[in-house]
Amino acid sequence: MRLEILPRTELSLRLLTTIADGSRWRASDLAEQLGTTAPYVAQLVAPLTRVGWIRARPGPNGGHELAVDLRTLSVLDLITVVEGAPESDRCVMADRPCPAPEPCAMHDAWVPARDGLLARLAATPLHESSTHDEPSINHVSEEATS
Repeated sequence: MRLEILPRTELSLRLLTTIADGSRWRASDLAEQLGTTAPYVAQLVAPLTRVGWIRARPGPNGGHELAVDLRTLSVLDLITVVEGAPESDRCVMADRPCPAPEPCAMHDAWVPARDGLLARLAATPLHESSTHDEPSINHVSEEATS
């Protein structure tokens, strides 16, 4: 059994903490900072923009900027936006609803462990979960957009 987040979620976290410096970032600069491509940055930004966490501004002085305080968002919020809501209503051992009329052999151990994990992820603010270093790429500063 593996419990892990998708690489896409980890990159989304790094993206959010990168733009948390208050500057506007171009997709190409974000791609370089994250070690990926500008088209992939667009895929990462899309769901974060839909939920209102990122504001995208078009034009020569445009770019992506943070629209929320990361202290108000949890790791579980990010996982839910990027990967979808965790399935807490499915049996860990069989493709069926949990709890079924006959619980599986892991039910009594799995349910509290799952609930504890989800509670911990929900209680962990995004700004505390990042080990991302300060941005080092030149990006659009507020002065350049004035």
